Amino acid sequence: MAIVVAEHVDKRFPDGAGRSRKVLDDVGFTVRKGETVGIIGPNGSGKSTLLRLISGVETASGGRVLLKGKEAAAYPRKQLARWLAVLQQDALPPIGFTVREVIGMGRYPYQNWLGDEREDPSALIESVMERLGLTALADRTLERLSGGERQRVALGKVMVQEPELLLLDEPTTFLDIGYQVQMMDYIRDWQRESGLTVVAVLHDLNLAAQYCDRIIVLHEGRKVREGTPADVIESDLIASVYGTRPIVLPHPVSLAPQILLTPGDHSRNAHQPAIFSANSHERG
Repeated sequence: MAIVVAEHVDKRFPDGAGRSRKVLDDVGFTVRKGETVGIIGPNGSGKSTLLRLISGVETASGGRVLLKGKEAAAYPRKQLARWLAVLQQDALPPIGFTVREVIGMGRYPYQNWLGDEREDPSALIESVMERLGLTALADRTLERLSGGERQRVALGKVMVQEPELLLLDEPTTFLDIGYQVQMMDYIRDWQRESGLTVVAVLHDLNLAAQYCDRIIVLHEGRKVREGTPADVIESDLIASVYGTRPIVLPHPVSLAPQILLTPGDHSRNAHQPAIFSANSHERG
């Protein structure tokens, strides 16, 4: 079953001079139920814009994005939030709500205008906090948490939302390596147990190779490759897209391709177009 279908998607933004700049150009792909699909590419390649189109926050300038066969932007926001959730980098500001209160906010799509639900969600909230190791922190406010703890709270908030589709926008960017692996393990375990579908924008190519079933590579707004990690994480492609040629080796345990960077090796030369644009609309 296709959860996400992108068909010939274009996206343009005004450039401030009365013209428009194309950020995505004829991008197409399908995400099936239960998959974890990664989106990679250098800064300014259109990754985060594509994620916003899938979430319905932005609309395509051309082509269309379908969620369960219906255009993403056509869903009422609260209805869509009952089965689609987004987890961003540094998703929660350090404000004065407690861990339990913030996680409970994930139930908003199911509440009436008085903030009530048909069934008490307390058991679900408590089970999610226990699963994420947050029970002892339940009454602590966010400003008293570390960055890794706050990101676990953000994950808990989307877990109690009980989505079918989870969009990840660089959720591990500000985490140290221990928290990065922990975060991706939590998401993978949840995905396997519930049949969750995951679309993840990731900067770390090694994490993408370890945790994604398929990877889509964007470069200058176009899809240049789609396939398994072994199809995508290969030296020539990385060199042409990122401008540096890595050594690619199989992980000794998982056998997933992993990259090693060589200092001073820059594959881009003066005749190749610049990959990073100073006028990029987005960070990713």
